[in-house]
Formats: sequence, structure tokens, C-alpha cells
Amino acid sequence: MSVFILFSTFAFLVVYTVPIAIALGIATLVTILSTGNLSVDFLVSTLITSVDSFPIMAVPFFILAGDIMASGGISQRLVNFANSLVKNITGGFAIASIITCMFFAAISGSGPATVAAVGGIMIPAMIKYGYDKGFATAVVTAAGAIGVMIPPSIPMVMYGVSASTSIGDLFIAGVIPGLLVTFCLIVWAYIYSKKKGYKGSDEPFSLKEVLTQLNHAQLALLIPVIILGGIYGGFFTPTEASVVAVVYSLVVSLFVYKEISFKQLPQIMTKSVLTSVIVLLIVGTATAFGKYLALEQIPTQIANAMLAFSDSKAVFILLMVALLLVVGCFMETVAAIIILTPILVPVAVLFGFNPVHVGIIMVVTLAIGFITPPLGLNLFVGSSVSGISVEKLSKAIIPFFVAMLIALMFVIFIPQLSLALI
Repeated sequence: MSVFILFSTFAFLVVYTVPIAIALGIATLVTILSTGNLSVDFLVSTLITSVDSFPIMAVPFFILAGDIMASGGISQRLVNFANSLVKNITGGFAIASIITCMFFAAISGSGPATVAAVGGIMIPAMIKYGYDKGFATAVVTAAGAIGVMIPPSIPMVMYGVSASTSIGDLFIAGVIPGLLVTFCLIVWAYIYSKKKGYKGSDEPFSLKEVLTQLNHAQLALLIPVIILGGIYGGFFTPTEASVVAVVYSLVVSLFVYKEISFKQLPQIMTKSVLTSVIVLLIVGTATAFGKYLALEQIPTQIANAMLAFSDSKAVFILLMVALLLVVGCFMETVAAIIILTPILVPVAVLFGFNPVHVGIIMVVTLAIGFITPPLGLNLFVGSSVSGISVEKLSKAIIPFFVAMLIALMFVIFIPQLSLALI
């Protein structure tokens, strides 16, 4: 009965568009008060202890670093560099958008932030060069999902904390899958552009221009090198790396690019604080929700049911991915990871999967949820940037959804794509 109350309350609140963080907290509180088997202190203490963690400190710092760099002219320099590489080929502006999203992903660690930063520049540019608005918006909206696959990645931090797995290993394991997803999106963008006759720029490829734009963007492109190099070189932990990213982005944006001033910092920090509060509130309420499920032994029951259903690794992993794809349509990525990781990872380990590989599968699968209705965040950000309706954008993005699923299948069934660099 307690589980029924928990899930039915949560489902009711989600249907009525209550924010996920609030819905998780209220559902847990209502269940505690209805059953009386726990005190309200359980919820309060969990909200506090769940965010009282050194690794989780990386989340607000990476958010702040991303916001500083998004405001500091870095996105425009990445666009210019990507354009110089591919602007003269068929669908060049679409391909440049995807490459820029990949670069920006290695800076921001956020899907919606990537869509907003790159979309504001590239969507109007593509429309100007004759691309239809639906396709132009879908390109950036889908590519924005790469933001959580390539390090630094906030969902990877949360998975590492929840599964007691090395965050540094997760970061490096996400590189090849992120590149693979990027490649699959580029292939579809090229095919569609070829079909529609979206030609590139009349200007020929220029190595001199590429080197010039690379020089302008080099400080931005160095950020992921510093983060991963510092972690694997033993110079700092992932949490300390997030602080280094903030300091580096401040120095570059204030004193090198000089595109933000000290007067703008309070506004940027306020935005980061608001985003961080939302994420950390989700962490707290989702942890309480998950702990209540654990007390009711729901993870054990699900594990036993899955083991009884089939002893095939392939069947299990496909069932897990199907569940994550459905959950991704309705739940925020961080909440889904915190709730489902304690349920799915122990079973996956019993089937012989590496926890790091499972983490990458979860992150990539849930990243697809950024572009699936009804609650795909990237859809709403892309819609607001271009002015196209979410309904039209949802249709235009279907081929990109398929391309990402194809990449996901490679990630699932070729573990070395995730584990080779560890």
C-alpha cells in the first residue's frame, strides 16, 4: 500500500505539471504521513545529508563555469572554428552546429545550456542560408544532448556518487560515445541536406582560416584538456577540477576575451545559483524517494523479477534501456539517475556488466530524453530560441532521435567504446 501511495501521488503531481523536485518531495512526505512507518525527520535529514557531499560540490561549480563561458564570448569563437572546418561542404552550417555543440558540451556539461548558447547563433544563421526552420532547430536541439555525454557532465557526477564509481573514469569513458553520437547526427544532417540541396558556402576551404579560428578558440578548447588532464594526472579531484574550471573561465572571459565585466558577474552568479538550487533540490528529494523505495525492498523485488524473466545479458540491457527511454520522457535526468541507479546497477553487475559501462549507457539513454516529449528540456529551449512550436519541433527531430538510438546500440553492445580509454 505504501508503494502504491508513493507512485500514485507522484504520478498525479507529474500529470498536473508540478515540478519534478517538488513532486518527488511531496509524494515521499504524503506516503510517510499516510503510513506512519517513518517520521518526517527521515525526509528532512535525507534532504540535508544527500547534498552534504564533497563530490556533489562539483555540480554548482560546473554550472557556474558553464554560465561564465556562455556569457564570455566562447560560444561565438567555437562557432567560428567549426564553420571554418566544414562550411564549404553540403549541409556545412548544420554540421558546424553539431560540431560546435560537441565543443560546447566539453565546456558546459549541460544539454539545455548548449542549445541556448549555440542555438542563439546558429539557428538564425541556418535559416538565413535557406535551411527550413524545423530542421535548423532540430539540429541544435538534438546536438545539445551531447552536453551531458562529453565531460564534464553533471549526470555523470550524480551517477558516480549514486553508484560509488569513479567520476574521473566516467568522464573519460564518455568521450568516445559522445563522439559517436556526434558522428551519427552529422551523417543524418548531411543526408537530409543533400536531399534538400542545402549547399555549403561558396568560399573554398582555407587551412589558414582554420588555423586562425583555432588560435582564437584555443583557450576554450583547452578547458576539457585541463579538466581531464588534471584529474588523470593526479593534480586534483573532479570536484577540485570544477573549481579550476570556474577560475579559468573567469580569467579567460574577464581578462583575455574581455567580453564580460565585473559588473555582470552578480547577474551570472545569480543565474547559476538558481540553476544549482533546482538541481540540488532534485538531488535531495530524489534521494529521499529512492531511499523509501529501498526500505520497502522494491529494488530487490525488481532485481529478482528481472533475473527470473531472463538470464540473457542482451535481454536485460535492452529492457533497462527501454525503461530509461520511457522514464526520460517524463523525468529530469538527475532525478532518474538517483532513483534508478541503486535499482539497476546491482542487477547489471550480476549480469557481468562493468559499472562504468552501465553509467555511460544510462547517461546516453537519458540524454535522449532531452529531445523526447512531453518533458524534453531541449525541445522547450530550442522552441523558445527559434519560435517554432514544440509540436513541429518534435516531428522534425524524429530522424535525429533514430540516429541517436543507433549510436546507443553501438555503445551498448561494444563495451570497449566506453572502456577503452580507462
